[in-house]
Amino acid sequence: MIQHLLDGILVGAILSLGAIGLTMTMHMLRFANFAHAELLSIGAYAALVFDGLFAVLLPQLDAALPMLSLTWTLSLATVLSMGLTGLSAIAIDRLVFRRVREKGGELSMVFASFGVAMVIRNLLGLGFGLNTQLYSDEIVFAQVLSYEPLVLVKPDQVFALIAALVLMFVLHLVLSRTTFGFSLRAVAENPSLAQVSGINLQRMVALIWIIGGSLAAVAGIFYGLTNQITPVIGRDLVLPIFAATIVGGIGSIYGAVLGGFLVGVAANLALVILPSGYSPSVPFLILVLVLVLRPHGLFGEAREA
Repeated sequence: MIQHLLDGILVGAILSLGAIGLTMTMHMLRFANFAHAELLSIGAYAALVFDGLFAVLLPQLDAALPMLSLTWTLSLATVLSMGLTGLSAIAIDRLVFRRVREKGGELSMVFASFGVAMVIRNLLGLGFGLNTQLYSDEIVFAQVLSYEPLVLVKPDQVFALIAALVLMFVLHLVLSRTTFGFSLRAVAENPSLAQVSGINLQRMVALIWIIGGSLAAVAGIFYGLTNQITPVIGRDLVLPIFAATIVGGIGSIYGAVLGGFLVGVAANLALVILPSGYSPSVPFLILVLVLVLRPHGLFGEAREA
């Protein structure tokens, strides 16, 4: 059970990063963006391209960090991938979602997000192929934390968890200690009131797309670092990310973080008593229970339509 708990925490960190951007955009723009998980795929493949480019241009940096499969070139590629994915999120909004917002309703936005997700997924498949890829061919063996009971963990997983927690802490400081953070939180929690208070809503929406896209890129890279890179990363993670967002409460950034860990831990602990094919349903059982007891999620609040 300890092994499953640890694995759940590691998975939860990735889900939390993906859920943060989703909860903000869902609360502000009031639609379920099923294309958000595809930003994880964009980030993962953008890092793969930049990593290969830097490995050619800067071969002296193409060396793995101690005990990790992560290289210095991939670290640099991660930064560029965050920027590119954030810009991609803005481009998708301006090319598709903003146009649909101006002419259609919430259901039209949801259907449009399904279409965008399919387009992105198939473009990645056409461009990179359907086979799985790895950031590194180096084999990094799991470390034994305990023999009784046997608990194994890969250094890459520990790094991804620590890096995710650091990013969340930095975001917390930005949201709680800066004027920009106060404005960002105001827009995420109540866009109409924020606009009346003099905040440039369109500018803040763009910044939230950038933040959400950047964090999604990191989540995709960490997923690829600890698993494999495929064009269907978004398809595999979209429902757990939505579950984390709704359990935590739409509009609550801290709720999204907690929801991500709850979903990750629940899915992995379920493996103790359920066949692996049934474990993905457990987070949604928790989702139903939370919504029955607290319809707005753990940290969400009711808002007017």
